Amino acid sequence: MLVTGASGNVGAPLVEHLVAGGARVLVASREGKRAPEGTRAVRFDFEDAATHASALEGVEKLFLLRPPTVSDVKRHLLPVVRAAKDAGVRHVVFLSLLGVEKNPRMPHAHVERFILEAGLPHTFLRPSFFMQNLSTTHRDDIREHHEIFVPAGKGRTGFIDARDIAAVAARTLLEDGHEGKAYDLTGAEALTYAEVATLFTEVLGRPIRYPEPGALRFALRWYRRKQPVAFIAVMTGIYTVCRLGLAGTVTPETQTLLGRAPISMRQFIQDHQACWM
Repeated sequence: MLVTGASGNVGAPLVEHLVAGGARVLVASREGKRAPEGTRAVRFDFEDAATHASALEGVEKLFLLRPPTVSDVKRHLLPVVRAAKDAGVRHVVFLSLLGVEKNPRMPHAHVERFILEAGLPHTFLRPSFFMQNLSTTHRDDIREHHEIFVPAGKGRTGFIDARDIAAVAARTLLEDGHEGKAYDLTGAEALTYAEVATLFTEVLGRPIRYPEPGALRFALRWYRRKQPVAFIAVMTGIYTVCRLGLAGTVTPETQTLLGRAPISMRQFIQDHQACWM
């Protein structure tokens, strides 16, 4: 099995699950030099098609994601799909996005279409918002400014912990019967960011507020941090979806696939509280 994004929030715990399940795991990286215990590193670069065929040689199953830095999926993801087809890959598990089937302009929708048109056996994982966005992208706002600064209004979000996504991905790779399916993955509850701020306050033991900024204030803060305009636009668009009440979907599929309740927001904050201290 070849895992792309093996050092990320989903990829790292996925690799652990696969190794524990007895799988032969290859981890893809640009250098192809470092790999977790029990795995082997292979050189693979989304932006260098010359690395694709050798990385996929002998691979039967592929965990595929779109790196945040890759915006032109036709240029950098379509060649990967074609190389997987040429290599005889028997199953592709693609980390997509909740609701992507209703938004054909999203990059993830294009990748799903590439996979379908290639005729590759596949499973599409369509998760909601990662809880880990709060411990990465928005970590400094929480740690230094004591606030969750996103323009989501009073909209609810069906947050999911990336560790649960990894656990689901492992099952779809290690078990039979998941080919041809798309799973909408969320946590067990939909929360407003005000409710999330309350949970942070209770767990961290200091006030964390949600000032409910508008899109302009949000964009201006990130612009002053010298972030790319395209990145700011994507984030603003994502939180506009929340503001409009379109991110509050809750599905039973995570619990059904894992046979347990999804990780709660409170548990996530407890597990990662050191990063905000």
